[in-house]
Amino acid sequence: MSQKIKVFNKLLAHYGKQYWWNDPNRITDWISMILIQQTTQQNTEKALANLEGNLSVEALHAMELNTLQEYIRPAGFYKQKSTYIKALMEWYVSHGASLQKFETIPTEELRKELLSIKGVGEETADAMLLYIFKRNVFIADQYAIRLLNRLNLSSAQTYKALREECMPLVADIPLETCQEWHAVIDMHGKAYRKGNTDESWLLE
Repeated sequence: MSQKIKVFNKLLAHYGKQYWWNDPNRITDWISMILIQQTTQQNTEKALANLEGNLSVEALHAMELNTLQEYIRPAGFYKQKSTYIKALMEWYVSHGASLQKFETIPTEELRKELLSIKGVGEETADAMLLYIFKRNVFIADQYAIRLLNRLNLSSAQTYKALREECMPLVADIPLETCQEWHAVIDMHGKAYRKGNTDESWLLE
């Protein structure tokens, strides 16, 4: 077993399952992935609360742009984010507005499609693949890069480089484990930032 896998499994055992992005309404989670960009969970939740009753493809697709902007104002960058949400819904509707319709599309092909949507960068595309489309992908965010650099398990400095390095590690693991690895890497990154800097236990 690779050292990286051992580290990820130790993090999972330590922090436990986080159950991120598991709202029964998949549109709620999907929209959250846009709203959370450059803001806090708290502000995202305020914006989602404002959208209560309108968290459906039909409602968001039909909603006036300025109305959407008012609803999501607490999440910041609301003018940009409203156009991103509109672009996402437009794309989804143009593909038949059904997640099942995407099941036959290979992961990397679907990723290219997602990256073509305004406001969807690499990390957001991979979060969508992992939690909305249920594909095993590695989210090579800053927390993951810093963690593996600190532990001398990777010298990758970019999202693309670390993703390529770690994608083989997630190919044959359960989807839930893949989702939880991402969550606990981020949990650990936040704990490290708050001063919990002893990481020797991860390499024991």
